[in-house]
This record gives sequence, structure tokens and C-alpha cells, in this order.
Amino acid sequence: MRVITGTARGRRLVTPAGLATRPTSEMAKEAIFSIIQFELEGAMVLDLFAGSGQLGIEALSRGARGAVFVDCAKEAADAIRQNLSTTGLGQNARLMQADAIPFLRSCRDTFDIALLDPPYQQGLVEEALQLLPTRMSPGGIIICETERNEVLPTPGEGFTRRKEYRYGKAKVTTFRREEEV
Repeated sequence: MRVITGTARGRRLVTPAGLATRPTSEMAKEAIFSIIQFELEGAMVLDLFAGSGQLGIEALSRGARGAVFVDCAKEAADAIRQNLSTTGLGQNARLMQADAIPFLRSCRDTFDIALLDPPYQQGLVEEALQLLPTRMSPGGIIICETERNEVLPTPGEGFTRRKEYRYGKAKVTTFRREEEV
């Protein structure tokens, strides 16, 4: 697993040991960043269910203003710390070793882009999608990676489902908040 482009291009990233973390495939990651490539510069990014932190790190490498990484596992937090150090992107990052749902309930930050890659079929993404809209900026985008057949609810509060893309066993779904004129 590596950083695709930007200031940390080509840097290798570590993943947490064990089977608890399922890294996003290179193909899905490239697709995600093709979708948001023109919205990253200066954006505040949330990497929820961060695992190794590869999605948030890719965003920082491509010019995001900052990123918050949230994962409850100690192994994941250790991998994220190591990856931020390896890439030199830690100055614009904040790591929260916490459960995603309580984090969203108590968070007061606002994000331009939210990247969700939760454990499959555990209902976590549905619950997160209910809480995320109040944490998103006008014109915000939420991108979820789920199992190919998982059906997601629309978050509400001005968000609409835009596109779904399938990559092997994974599906990437985008939701956008329409900006008020």
C-alpha cells in the first residue's frame, strides 16, 4: 500500500496487524480521489474508521488543509501515527483513538469531505450517516466504501446520493450536500 500522488507520493504505508482492518484497494482508492480531486485543495477531511489512515493521508498529500483520523483500535492508531511520521504529514493531522459513533455525537468540527470505510455489514455506516450531516460544511461530500451489496440510506439534511461505483467486492457511494444559493 502506497500514497498515490502529491507531496508524499510513493511512500509506503503500514497496515495494522491482524484481520480487523481491511485496507481499501488501490483501484477503489484511485477512484475515490478521482471523484474529489478538484475539491481537496484546502479541504478539512474526516477519515472515519481510519484503519491505516491511508485515505486521510492521501487527502493530505494532495493538498487538504487538515485531516482528523478516527479509529477505536490501538493497532490502527499506532499504524496511523507511523504512517503520518513516514509521510511527514502529521502537522496537519489529528488522531482520535475513539469509537466513530460517540466521536460524531460529541464532535464540534465541520468537515468538507468525509471518507468512511467501516467494517462491513455491522450497521456502523448507517448510524454514521445519520450523524454526519450536522458535521458537514455547505457543499460537503461524504464517500462510503461498503460491501458490494450493502444498501445505504441517504443521510438527509440536504444530502443526495450521487453515484455508486463497484470495484470487486467493494462499492463506493458518494453523497453530496447541495450548496444553498
